[in-house]
Formats: sequence, C-alpha cells, structure tokens
Amino acid sequence: MRTARPLSVAALAVALAGLAAAPAGADGPGGAALSPSTVVPGEPVAAHSEGCGSRGVAAGDASAVGAGSFTLAPSGTEGRAVGRFEVPPSAQPGTYEIVVRCADGTRSAADLSVVLAGAADLPAHPRGHVDTGVGGALGPDPVQTAAGVAALAVAAAGGTWLLHRRARGDGI
Repeated sequence: MRTARPLSVAALAVALAGLAAAPAGADGPGGAALSPSTVVPGEPVAAHSEGCGSRGVAAGDASAVGAGSFTLAPSGTEGRAVGRFEVPPSAQPGTYEIVVRCADGTRSAADLSVVLAGAADLPAHPRGHVDTGVGGALGPDPVQTAAGVAALAVAAAGGTWLLHRRARGDGI
C-alpha cells in the first residue's frame, strides 16, 4: 500500500503534463458555432468562427456529414469568419463534427445534429394503450373491466356489512 500513493501521484502528474502540452493546432480560443445546430438533410447551415486574426479568413470541413469543404470569409467583425454549406439530402441522422481552420492555423470545431424530417419541429408523444397489467376504465377488454368493478363492489359491500355487525355488537 505504501507504493500505491506515490505511483498514483506520479500518474496524475504525467496526465496533467500531457494536458498542458496540447498541440498548437488544437481547438482555438474563439471556437466555432453552427446555426442552426440541428438540421434535417437538405438544409443550409451557417458556420461562424471567432478568433481568426485580423483577416478573418478560414476554411471549413463538413466532409463528416458529406458536404465537403467550404470557405469562411471575414464578416466585418474583427477576427470573425462566416461561411455556409448545405447538408446533403442523403445525410443520415446523427451527430457530426464540423471543423474550421483559420488562416493562422488555429482549429475549432462544432457539433452538427442531423435529424429526420419532422423530428426537429415536433416532440415525440406516446400514443395508444400502454399494457401495464393494471388495466383501466377504458382498457382493451370491457369484460375484464366489468369483472374487476363487480369484484370491488362485492368487497366494499362485504366490508360494510362486517363493520355494521361489529358496531351493533353481533361479533364477527
């Protein structure tokens, strides 16, 4: 047990050193954003990237979703680049990483969610009868429902009769 703690501390120190030494091409400070971030196949998407230097020029890569490369141009705000691409009609539902690389080499990425038509607009609601084994007033079998109601009525009548006898002192 005495060697476990120093080894754990050493492993933690190595892991932290690895995080601190991230490569220069890693995600940039400004990051990328997509609008909208959830689309159906065939819709256009606008990509925005902050921190692309004074020129604001960048290249985008949407090949993960099948849209290929696209160009981001300066937007008027210093360091901000804007571009567009269209999600192909053949794109499958899922989450895809869209990458933006600024002219100075910084890299940023954003996730794009592709959903089926109608799934982006309407929340899914359950429909129909749920078979829980408990039944219900309007369950699928009216005969079983009637039998259950009759059993409850007999039990209530019997309980009332027993309580009435006990109150009169007749005993049980």
